[in-house]
Amino acid sequence: MDKRTENHDASIEQVKKLLRDLQYGSVTLVVQDNYIVQIEKSEKIRLK
Repeated sequence: MDKRTENHDASIEQVKKLLRDLQYGSVTLVVQDNYIVQIEKSEKIRLK
């Protein structure tokens, strides 16, 4: 398995974890030279 595939597989698993716990908000991937270099999570808290 090459480095790019390992990077993408690890990133996908991390994104899955973030999405499981995210109720309102967004997840942003930052890509540089075909590698995911950063994952940003922005969460909003709704007050009812």
